[in-house]
Amino acid sequence: MKIFNTMTRKKEDFVPIEEGKVRMYVCGPTVYNFFHIGNGRTFIIFDTIRKYLEYRGYEVNFVQNFTDIDDKMIKRANEEDITVKELGDRFIKEYYKDADALELKRATTNPRATEYINEIIKFVKDLIDKGYAYEVDGDVYFDTKKFKEYGKLSGQNLDDLQAGARISVDERKKDPMDFAVWKSQKPGEPAWKSPWGMGRPGWHIECSCMAHKLLGETIDIHGGGMDLIFPHHQNEIAQSEARSGKKFVNYWIHAAYLNIDNKKMSKSLNNFFTAREILEKYDADVIRFFMLSAHYRNQLNFSKELLDSAKVSVERIYNTISNLENLLGEVNNDFMTKDDKEFANILLSYREKYIEKMDDDFNTADAISVIFDLIKDININVNINSSKELVQQCLDLIRELGLPLGILQKSTKISLEERIEKLIDQRQKARKDKNWALADKIRDELNVEGIVLEDTPQGVRWHIKK
Repeated sequence: MKIFNTMTRKKEDFVPIEEGKVRMYVCGPTVYNFFHIGNGRTFIIFDTIRKYLEYRGYEVNFVQNFTDIDDKMIKRANEEDITVKELGDRFIKEYYKDADALELKRATTNPRATEYINEIIKFVKDLIDKGYAYEVDGDVYFDTKKFKEYGKLSGQNLDDLQAGARISVDERKKDPMDFAVWKSQKPGEPAWKSPWGMGRPGWHIECSCMAHKLLGETIDIHGGGMDLIFPHHQNEIAQSEARSGKKFVNYWIHAAYLNIDNKKMSKSLNNFFTAREILEKYDADVIRFFMLSAHYRNQLNFSKELLDSAKVSVERIYNTISNLENLLGEVNNDFMTKDDKEFANILLSYREKYIEKMDDDFNTADAISVIFDLIKDININVNINSSKELVQQCLDLIRELGLPLGILQKSTKISLEERIEKLIDQRQKARKDKNWALADKIRDELNVEGIVLEDTPQGVRWHIKK
């Protein structure tokens, strides 16, 4: 398996720290609002990477944090006249609703920054003791010039970063690029007691602290959106490696941006959508299929037309699944013929192709193409004359290849009641269109199956013949 490492800008063979196990940290949401569809793409990508690693036999310790203390949270909590904790509690619940709806597997641990205040204070104190951080009027800053490799993740040195960065002017800092690891309390802000007075953690320090506490000083994979490369992930590296003296992360993975109708998503452009808004209109299978239809390092354009196209593609695959599920109840051959066995061997080649694509830096786009090739082959070669064993193998393989992608797991079977109600609706439409032949045909077919329809002033009623 090869992974593109942002740090080295090349694909590298994946070799975990501990054989058969993966320590993986992904930056989660700041819980002051519903997460948007751009966040949704990132979450889906890393959920897929985690599921694929598990599919390949790894035990994955997957940590995704909740940032539950920051400026945006304080501002909104004050506007709503509630505590920051109450705001965080509310939107963590809302996150889980949307994440579950998107078929995101729950993390091994979802730590909250405010649950690790003591550990963060200890982390900051260690940085000061080692000479990598300094205190000014209750604020503690990381001294970027002390960390000689600052900027290595983005491939720029400190001078280049300083020239291109939008940085707040604070004459108390030794260098404009120094960043806060502890912030002194301002009026109206929640705060915790520390050696430097009442205050709260800086944004970057929380992820380093929780990663160290839950996964160790060196972890296998750290991920997030490309927007986090600088400054967030770069600052994580600086403070983590300054404290431990060890490499923080072996493989850095970053997901590309999601554009809306070829434009950057922005509230000012009125093209900002939450995941919940999209889930109201499209099934999770469709959303995930669409998000994974491009390689995670490629920008993806989001539009209604493209989602509708993804819906058609997903329905195409489910049509094959439905045909196979129906065939299982119709075929009479229990044992495979020579032809069946030959096709079963071909099925194995599709699994190998799929793994080959996914092992190449989690190439979901090409993996989906393999699934479509498989569907086409099944549609041509599997029919009423096939054995039940072969039909089941085809069905199982489609489900298997869809599992790491988080799609194609639903059953297409419907209950007798659902089927009858659907046919009644079709008959009512036919009658409205004065298509009496179709209406009578539907009624007669149901009658043959022992289902009697009764047209009443209150609508159509049905019962099974006694």
